[in-house]
Amino acid sequence: MKVFNTLTRKKEEFVPVQEGKVGMYVCGPTVYNYIHIGNARPMIVFDTVRRYFEYKGYDVNYVSNFTDVDDKIIKKAMEEGVDASVISERFIEECKKDMEGLNVKPASIHPKATEEIGGMIQMIQTLIEKGHAYEVDGTVYFKTRSFKEYGKLSKKNIDDLEAGHRDIKVRGEEGKQDPLDFVLWKPKKEGEPAWESPWGEGRPGWHIECSEMSKKYIGDTIDIHAGGEDLIFPHHENEIAQSEACNDEPFANYWMHNAFLNIDGEKMSKSAGNFFTVREISEKYPLQVIRFFMLSAHYRSPLNFSDTLVESSKNGLERILTAIDNLKDAAASNTGTLTETDRANLEKVQELVKKYEAAMEDDFNTADAIAAIFEMVKLANITAKDGSQEYAQKLLETLEKLCDILGIITEKEEELLDADIEALIEERQAARKAKNFARADEIRNQLAEQGIILKDTREGVKWTRA
Repeated sequence: MKVFNTLTRKKEEFVPVQEGKVGMYVCGPTVYNYIHIGNARPMIVFDTVRRYFEYKGYDVNYVSNFTDVDDKIIKKAMEEGVDASVISERFIEECKKDMEGLNVKPASIHPKATEEIGGMIQMIQTLIEKGHAYEVDGTVYFKTRSFKEYGKLSKKNIDDLEAGHRDIKVRGEEGKQDPLDFVLWKPKKEGEPAWESPWGEGRPGWHIECSEMSKKYIGDTIDIHAGGEDLIFPHHENEIAQSEACNDEPFANYWMHNAFLNIDGEKMSKSAGNFFTVREISEKYPLQVIRFFMLSAHYRSPLNFSDTLVESSKNGLERILTAIDNLKDAAASNTGTLTETDRANLEKVQELVKKYEAAMEDDFNTADAIAAIFEMVKLANITAKDGSQEYAQKLLETLEKLCDILGIITEKEEELLDADIEALIEERQAARKAKNFARADEIRNQLAEQGIILKDTREGVKWTRA
């Protein structure tokens, strides 16, 4: 199995730290709002990587954190006049709902930063003792130049970086010994959550969180560290520096990064008006279609999100699900055991399974894997009707297994009857009138998951099937 390693910029044969096991750490979201469609790409991509490892018989320890203490969380909490934990817990639950809608499996563990502060403090103390960190007035900085390999992931030269940071002292960080030193611990500000530490009350810097959580739940050296390419610098670069300086071991053997998601050819941003949450997208498209769309391109290729491309994915997914339904009918109504023709066709099926596996083992090329599935669908459409019951059943089981690796749910949901839709809309209207907005949102989401799109107008609620 070949994995493209961002660290070496080449494909390498995957060799785990422990035979038969994979320790995988994927940076999770900062939970201050609903996750956006860009967040969904790494979730889907690396869930699929995990599923393929499991298909190949590996025991996967998949760790993905929630950053539940952060400036954005604190800002939102202050705006609402609530504790920061109220915001983070609310959006952790909303994130889990969206992940379920995208058929992303729960991680082996989802550690929360606020529950791991003790380990972070210990790690910072070790870095100070080893001469890699220092404290100034309650702030602890990592001494970047003390780590000789700084820049090895991002391929940035430390002297070039310093040239771009000459203005650092006007930003109120006069205590830094070097402009490139980054924060491990920051002192408490009025109204912010804080924890006791040897340097006074405060909270950890962002980078140390992932270093500590990956160490605790996987080990000093992890097999795969993954995330979006926007995290390569400075987040992942800083993780390497502080982890390897602390543990004196390689931090991660393989680094995997997915490319950006653009909207209609442009970078997603609120100012451009093309910023969409997964929840908003679910009102327009079933999230299974979004998952299939995300896997239609190689994870290291930039992906353009547009209605035309998503519609194409919707049609493609429908072709696969229709073929599976037809196979189920054939497996239920055909008779007999394998014929010579069936055996010859099953040999073709096995060739396509090998083609699928070859694609996945070439740096998880899901686009080519999906192409192999479409070839199998074509074969099924031609041969299943006239084949034996045993043939239809074997082909069905194979196709479902390959779809499951991609997280494609092959059970078609029963379509809601018009009367059921109208009844749910009435219940939603009653919930809104009673100011039970949680229930109203729940009904809207329930309908959206089944392809029913609601539009609130002056004349009442209009609905259409996606």
